[in-house]
Amino acid sequence: MKRFKLSTEVLFSEDAIDALLEEKDENAVLITDKFMVDSGMADMILKKLSNCNSVSVFDEVIPDPPMDLIERGIDFLQDKECDVVVALGGGSSIDAAKAIVFMARKIELAQNPESTKKIKLIALPTTSGTGSEVTQFAVVTDSKTGVKIPLIDESLMPDIAILDPELVKSAPPFITADTGMDVITHAIEAYVAETASDCSDCLAEKAMELAFEYLPKAYRNGYDIKARDKMHRASCLAGMAFSLVNLGLNHGIAHALGAIFHIPHGRANALVLPHVIYFNADMDREAAKHSNDAAKKYQKLARVVGLPAPTTKVGVSNLIAEINRLLKYMDRPMCITECGVTLEEFEANRDEIIRRALADACTQANPRKVTAEDISKILDHIAK
Repeated sequence: MKRFKLSTEVLFSEDAIDALLEEKDENAVLITDKFMVDSGMADMILKKLSNCNSVSVFDEVIPDPPMDLIERGIDFLQDKECDVVVALGGGSSIDAAKAIVFMARKIELAQNPESTKKIKLIALPTTSGTGSEVTQFAVVTDSKTGVKIPLIDESLMPDIAILDPELVKSAPPFITADTGMDVITHAIEAYVAETASDCSDCLAEKAMELAFEYLPKAYRNGYDIKARDKMHRASCLAGMAFSLVNLGLNHGIAHALGAIFHIPHGRANALVLPHVIYFNADMDREAAKHSNDAAKKYQKLARVVGLPAPTTKVGVSNLIAEINRLLKYMDRPMCITECGVTLEEFEANRDEIIRRALADACTQANPRKVTAEDISKILDHIAK
């Protein structure tokens, strides 16, 4: 049996942040990072929370939020007797807020099993990429080992997601590119995942259609509000899709690359995406009819984004070529050394990358079974 459930209310388009004015008579906490405070973005949100009893700011979020930060955030919420949390930022800020609210609730129930207190969580993404505002996932980091810990629970999903293009228009081109490729990877992996369904497929297809049309425009001109708005929606749709069905090998490898070499997540995804598609579609197979299930779905995605796909193999080849063209247009790294990693560092960590990728929960949903040798061959391609 398969399920389809979306519990987050999504508000979108220009002026969507005005919905914060509806939060009244509550103790609010804004969870964000210091850049959002220094840039003035946090002040803009605080003004929209003017009807609350009190508003406090927890601005300690850093990339790959560690558990000790989550613990400090829980203490902060308890000290402020928080009723509503507003998460402002990219994936790290939203994931941190989700983890803080989730664990604060667990502690509350452990101390008082009869408690009905629930902290409302409102997510305001400032990048169009992670989709964290609508997913049941959050990733935190073990403070001692540096290992990323995935949290998966339906209660992690924010109550409200606010997609306002005003919050993303100042993102620099390289962030637009990296996060945009994260959207595309989410959509593609959800579409071919072992657990994909008609419901998740329709979300992934629309996300792909929007991303391939509007990512180049948003990259070229960050103040193109329509392009920003459409990419925000694409990110949200892709997030909904993978929250329902999981991801795949691409994320398994990207998580390892990010943890070991601190490569931005979207950039790591983009680096391996063409090679994972090639592997999943089994493009090296010599056969008159190229027809594994993943290849057929890649062929369909090629058509969705307007590429010729008269046969499965041609469709897959054209999809890979279009992704490579987009990466070059946005000046994205095409090999590991362009990410600031030496070949010596890369080779010294090859076995650890493979081990982590195989153990990653995302890899379990990959449409083609994966071995250590398969991953090593993919790593060969990005080492060139």
